[in-house]
Amino acid sequence: MMKIIILLFLVFSLQKINSQKILKDYPLSDIIKETSGLEIVDDMLVTHNDSGGKASLYYLSKKGKIIKKRKIKSATNTDWEDMTRDEKYIYISDMGNNYNNRKDLKIYKLPIDQTSKEKTKIISFNYPEQKSFKINKKTVYDAEGLISIDDKLIIFTKNRAKKITELYLVPKEPGNYDATKIGTLKVNSIITGADYNKDLNLLALTSTVNFTKYYLITIKNFSLKNKSDNKINMAEIPIGKTQVEAIKIIDSKNFWITSEDESSSDHARLMKMSL
Repeated sequence: MMKIIILLFLVFSLQKINSQKILKDYPLSDIIKETSGLEIVDDMLVTHNDSGGKASLYYLSKKGKIIKKRKIKSATNTDWEDMTRDEKYIYISDMGNNYNNRKDLKIYKLPIDQTSKEKTKIISFNYPEQKSFKINKKTVYDAEGLISIDDKLIIFTKNRAKKITELYLVPKEPGNYDATKIGTLKVNSIITGADYNKDLNLLALTSTVNFTKYYLITIKNFSLKNKSDNKINMAEIPIGKTQVEAIKIIDSKNFWITSEDESSSDHARLMKMSL
């Protein structure tokens, strides 16, 4: 009887896990075959490559065609994972830390207006709880999600063992910071991307459990103050085994996502998904 009660509790705690619809599916150029991060600027989608790619942003049509390339001066793509924006700036997170040994985590801050003479600035940060930088593939100090809320940037970490994400806050002003841990979300998966829409008060995350299937997590009425009250909804992204690391909210039911080019697929993809 106790086992039945525990099982029912787990079912209701996890919410639904369902396959949803892909409404649009466009191939992406090999130039962005490791697409990771997604934003919208001037009605164009904007993405970048993952680790080792060029320090550039790629502006796309809604059918995935590259319209223009923006090279980011004074920047290096060590392991770019996600991007976000506010009214004036784009923020690119160079915070991939798969092996636990990076001491140069940073977020690049650059003006949206490409005619601006303002230079790219750097927000450097570290996790104050991290005491060891020895190689550790099970590190909890790795992150792939970044969002902007008011004057704050929020980082979503990857915890492969506990399948949770820890939220860290850093300011938007350039400088060197100890990231401030502000909470935990029990997402029952490993976070690979993030987006937040202030008007909808909606948080969207992409995630995986075992790197064979990927999921879209949505949290309505998301609050940094009452994280324990956040109701987590989880839906399978029905595209098979292909790596999803970028998401952009269209409205409460529709989302843009991109997936990388892997051996299981013919090319990287831009997709419109509906819940």
